[in-house]
Amino acid sequence: MENNNAHASRQANELVVPVLEEVMDVGTRKFETGRVRITKQVSHHEEVVEEPLFQEQVVVERVPINKIWEGPAPSQRYEADKLIIPVLEEVLVFEKRLMLKEELRISRVQKVVQEPQTVDLRSEHVNVERVEASANTEDMQAPHT
Repeated sequence: MENNNAHASRQANELVVPVLEEVMDVGTRKFETGRVRITKQVSHHEEVVEEPLFQEQVVVERVPINKIWEGPAPSQRYEADKLIIPVLEEVLVFEKRLMLKEELRISRVQKVVQEPQTVDLRSEHVNVERVEASANTEDMQAPHT
């Protein structure tokens, strides 16, 4: 019995210390803090543009010649700023000859015209407006375990 008494007195002298452990659970969740509303509007407006426009016209002058042409047919040529194109016709004489019937004299005339033109221009306007978050915000993602 002495053995039992020694065991009991040893247990009375021993101190039992519980060991605790804390565990942390870290996770993320999304919640709404506010909203932004963006609106875009396109407006049109017309502007008058007055830029010089270059126009080119062709003036054709018909010059009657009506003379018999000897030799090879004449080719077109330039005299100053005019292009001259010979127009030929075969005529029956006792022999066949070329007669220079007429010449076309073509020249260019340039002029500058100021004509206002209406041009349609577009522009975009953006409005950014902050909207407060709603009172009942729900978790959008459950915490990680």
